[in-house]
Amino acid sequence: MVEEEKKEEKVENKEVEKEENSELEKTKQELDEITDRLKRIMAEFENFKKRSSKERENLYNSLVSDIVASFLPVQDNLEKAISTGTKDKAYEEGIKLVLKQLKDVLAYNGVKEIETVGKEFDPELHEAVSHVTDEKLGKNIIKEEFRKGYIIGTKVIRHSMVIVAN
Repeated sequence: MVEEEKKEEKVENKEVEKEENSELEKTKQELDEITDRLKRIMAEFENFKKRSSKERENLYNSLVSDIVASFLPVQDNLEKAISTGTKDKAYEEGIKLVLKQLKDVLAYNGVKEIETVGKEFDPELHEAVSHVTDEKLGKNIIKEEFRKGYIIGTKVIRHSMVIVAN
């Protein structure tokens, strides 16, 4: 009888062990699933942060470029006033200082002039208003600039109006 009891205990112990192992495996599997879900959510959140940052930067550049575009005709007119010249040197110096201040503000906000004369024509940056033949210049080289163009980052605020050689 004692032997039968021991056998029954062993059988019961094995069944309890199996149940515990089964529960342990189930718990491990649930933990793995939760860990995997957590990793995926963390990766999605990182992607969201990057995407949001890019969207904010693009929105900022778009807003700045819209504002800057409204100031560009003012800068053009100040440059024309200086090139016209005047007998009043103090007046001319005042115009130069205002123009310099405007250019400094634009530069501080990341606005840059697009390089043109002597550079290769790039339809992304330049607008060709005329083509001429010039033996001194190579093919698609910009000969002259009619109106300055500006960029902020990689966004073109205003295309340069140019004359292209050959």
